[in-house]
Amino acid sequence: MQETLSIIKPDGVANNLVGKIISRFEEAGLEICAIKKIRLSKPDAKAFYAVHKDQAFFADLIDFMVSGPVVISVLKGQDAVNKNRELMGATNPKEAKAGTIRADFAKSIDANTVHGSDSEENAKNEISFFFARQDIY
Repeated sequence: MQETLSIIKPDGVANNLVGKIISRFEEAGLEICAIKKIRLSKPDAKAFYAVHKDQAFFADLIDFMVSGPVVISVLKGQDAVNKNRELMGATNPKEAKAGTIRADFAKSIDANTVHGSDSEENAKNEISFFFARQDIY
């Protein structure tokens, strides 16, 4: 079984989509192994998204991610990274397939409702950023 990280971003939380999104994970066979609702600090958001620090959108991304609470979870299942990426859809909701989270709920490429790990290696790093191993069941 594989683990991956999911973040329901501030727009998803503000629009009361947490339950709808989590049910999609579970219906697709992904188990919620850890979950918490937090408000990211600016230093934490910058550290988490450091891979994008040289991108033009970095400052806006950080401002958005600290604008409200987020729901962070560890998902577990067969091919969890790819399954979650399929459920999320393309980063730009206008390009996302119908029925994906972003196609159904996201308003823009900036406020695209969810984050998910893009590889098994990044999943391990992202999970350890937010959760201690003993908090994952």
